[in-house]
Amino acid sequence: MAENELENNNNGTGKELKPEISTPPELPEATESALHMEELQKQVDQYKDLLLRKAAEFDNYKRRIESETTNIFKYATESLVEDLLPVLDDFERSLKHRKESKDNDALVKGIELIYQKLVKVLEGRGVKSFDTVGKEFSVEYHDALMQIPRTDVPYHTILEEVEKGYTLNDKVIRHAKVVVSSTPDESPTGTSGK
Repeated sequence: MAENELENNNNGTGKELKPEISTPPELPEATESALHMEELQKQVDQYKDLLLRKAAEFDNYKRRIESETTNIFKYATESLVEDLLPVLDDFERSLKHRKESKDNDALVKGIELIYQKLVKVLEGRGVKSFDTVGKEFSVEYHDALMQIPRTDVPYHTILEEVEKGYTLNDKVIRHAKVVVSSTPDESPTGTSGK
């Protein structure tokens, strides 16, 4: 059958028709596309390299900040301790002097001076005590240990300070432990105002 088709394709000329085989012309678009792809791949590689470098820089930065933060917390009290060491030295000298001397008045005066020095160091750091006796009870500043019925002072007036309260830069760091007045019909209790 293939021979018949070839004979029919001769168109009666006797010449065989050969199918035309043409090579595809160079496609400039394909070449441009390949070059563009290479260029894009180079850019991808550059950005990938840049990303890896930035990630490494960030990791180094993160480690450095973590180390610095650890050191800040570790040594945050260093200057406070340096300020307290002379007070400690004074206490040690007083204790040594106590063993050598029988003069209690001098020892008491020395302890008072050391106490004043310690208070001055703490105040220099923003630590202050606050007055409580005679003031109205406040849960923000006080912790009531007990209530005592009294008629001579207003209700919830602080009668006695058992332990001082302190603030650090206006923030309460220790509530004052106090005894508070109550009305005569209330029974004394160990309530907590915190």
